[in-house]
Amino acid sequence: MRRLHLVPAQTKIDFLGYRRIAFAVSGMLVALSIVFLAALGLNFGIDFRGGILMEVRTPQPADIAEMRATLNGLGLGEVSLQEFGAPTDVLIRIQRQEGDEQAQIAAIDAVMAALGEDVEYRRVEFVGPTVGDELIEAGILAVVLALGGILVYIWFRFEWQFGVAAVLALAHDVISTIGLFALIQHEFNLATVAALLTIAGYSINDTVVIFDRVRENLRRYKKARLPEVLNRSVNETLSRTVMTSLTTLLALVALYGFGGAIIRDFAFALMWGVVIGTCSTVFVAVPLLLYMNIRRPAPAAVGEEAAAPGGAD
Repeated sequence: MRRLHLVPAQTKIDFLGYRRIAFAVSGMLVALSIVFLAALGLNFGIDFRGGILMEVRTPQPADIAEMRATLNGLGLGEVSLQEFGAPTDVLIRIQRQEGDEQAQIAAIDAVMAALGEDVEYRRVEFVGPTVGDELIEAGILAVVLALGGILVYIWFRFEWQFGVAAVLALAHDVISTIGLFALIQHEFNLATVAALLTIAGYSINDTVVIFDRVRENLRRYKKARLPEVLNRSVNETLSRTVMTSLTTLLALVALYGFGGAIIRDFAFALMWGVVIGTCSTVFVAVPLLLYMNIRRPAPAAVGEEAAAPGGAD
């Protein structure tokens, strides 16, 4: 039985030959992301802006679509509903109303009147703007610490040059994802922050695999030119990279299509992150090693394998 090969064996693509184009495109993408963020800002969700949080329990399994339609008709602005634990439990988030505490109470009373007396209200809270500011700071800190931790890990696993290249590529992924959300004005909430951290973890996993092969080939082909070694390493891992990215995208497309409104932005961020993370690993992280003054092993002695790479094994 023949095995499926999405990428032909013995590929010899000159990835390093496209590095200047890749750097230009990546730099433009990061610059545009910063411009979009500065000019348009992010469409922060209730988690960051503050608002009303209600946990309710219905006598029968909740009809989320009907409840959403009912609450959207109240004119309270953004309303988010999510099944919470059991099918009868629903978590309702309503954006902060204009005005003081009385305005928030009036909104809560309107929701209670719309849902009826059969609904049990297990929790009713108001998330103030101060809490939202704290969550924004915590989200930024989480992303920065994650990138710092990845830098330290790659530094100890390989060398500091590999760590710098990996973090620059990861920063490119994170910034471009934030810029995309600023451009299309999709809601940016705690789930999106979780998606950013997931993107960083996914991308670094792919990067570590290729960096492992780079290190192995640097030891094996000691007389080969560095661009040849880097190209060979990417080609040897290309089949794995493409297969992993495609299978992950298939799961995310299904999640985006059938996961409901609550998880759609999360899945969308991950789909973009998988695509941009794969590209940045191949076209940014690896080519950056050319400029990092990597220490090469000493040339092989007579009789030791040190042939220049001609293609993938």
